[in-house]
Order: sequence, then C-alpha cells, then structure tokens
Amino acid sequence: MTIEQPDVVDFILVEPEGDTVLTVSDHLPWDDEKDHLLRLQEKLNAYVRFIDSGEIYEKWPDAQGRPILIEVVVKHPVPQGSLWFFEKATAALMGAGHKFRVRAL
Repeated sequence: MTIEQPDVVDFILVEPEGDTVLTVSDHLPWDDEKDHLLRLQEKLNAYVRFIDSGEIYEKWPDAQGRPILIEVVVKHPVPQGSLWFFEKATAALMGAGHKFRVRAL
C-alpha cells in the first residue's frame, strides 16, 4: 500500500492514549513534482472521505472520540518548490478538525 493506490488507507494506528494516526506511505521520487503533488492530493482526499464517511469508525471502533492525525511519511526530501502544498494541506486539515504532519524516513 502506497501513494500509488489512492483509494487505500496505507496504515492506521490507534495510539493507546492519543491520536488515531492514518499514514500515507510516499516512496516516490520527486522527479515530476506536479504528478507527485497530484497523487498526494488524491490520496489525502481519499483519507478525508474515509474519515468524513464514518468508515474509519466502522473499521476501527477504537478511533471513536480520538483526535485524528494524518501523517505523510516521505522517502525522498520534499523539494522547496512543493512545500506550499503541505502548508495548504495543513491549513485545510486543521480547518476540518484534524492534525497533519510530514516526516522523512
């Protein structure tokens, strides 16, 4: 499961006394930034649909009542020219009541 499968949630972790973490696994290089960002956008939109539809709570009942953190784990450093995307994603997800972060392997 990876960024190449837009309609699949890659990983879910319900922390014992913390967040429900939905992880996007991004192993792709940034050779084509536009395509890469489009794939990320599609994947993040699928995650939001998974949350908003309530499917997350059907599949992971322990997630109920916990803050949701969407995390993108990248294998390759994000180019400076694509950082704006993560700023917009952070604002949009926080506006929807969720947390967001990006981290490198």
